[in-house]
Amino acid sequence: MASNLSGGKVAIVTGGGTGIGKAAALALLRDGWRVAIAGRRKEPLDEVVTESGAGGRALPVPTDVTDPASVEALFAATVKAWGRVDLLFNNAGVGAAAAPIEDLPLEQWKRVVDTNLNGMFYGIQQAFRVMKSQSPMGGRIINNGSISSHAPRPHSIAYTATKHAVTGMTKTAALDGRKYDIAVGQIDIGNAATELAARMAKGVPQANGEIAIEPLMDVNIVGQSILYMANLPLEANVLFHTVMATKMPFVGRG
Repeated sequence: MASNLSGGKVAIVTGGGTGIGKAAALALLRDGWRVAIAGRRKEPLDEVVTESGAGGRALPVPTDVTDPASVEALFAATVKAWGRVDLLFNNAGVGAAAAPIEDLPLEQWKRVVDTNLNGMFYGIQQAFRVMKSQSPMGGRIINNGSISSHAPRPHSIAYTATKHAVTGMTKTAALDGRKYDIAVGQIDIGNAATELAARMAKGVPQANGEIAIEPLMDVNIVGQSILYMANLPLEANVLFHTVMATKMPFVGRG
């Protein structure tokens, strides 16, 4: 596979139409990257392209990460446009409504597993296939782990289980990627000011049963963290990076 670096390095961002994915895509585009922005709905992707002002360096690609063929098509479209893939920000994810374990609907469990675990694996697999065959060989994968890859919230078994599994995938892919110059790391994000996390500012259940308001940080700080990890030379890797509001109640007794 031929190299095509004249227009800047090439990234794929899944879940790129809103929230953390949007912040990451915009940070990369403003830094001169070419970015394929993937998400289920075309309209938000087009809005990110317009907001970025990046013209032909931004490629909206409607994608369903739960469908292996759709993920394969995303990588094919990116390679067709720009010849290679230097970065995958494996970001797409969903949660389930908070519920006691015994009451969690099985369809919600399966939806979370299919997106957060299976979908992330499909992205890793396609990235490996492309990155090992391109010239120069190699690239970087950043998986979105979440604070929930370390510690659960009450009534969150589906989300927490899948995010713990992401850590296992990150470690294994980091090991298996060495021989192909593929650096694999994980970003664990605390409460960022997105639509998904807006409920934190209204008060959420704590481990001791209380309801507490939790601090939020600007989502663009997360975009800068992704950019930092992305711009490292492939000889260096941030295996795990945690970024959160300084006063978020994560470290300490619950």
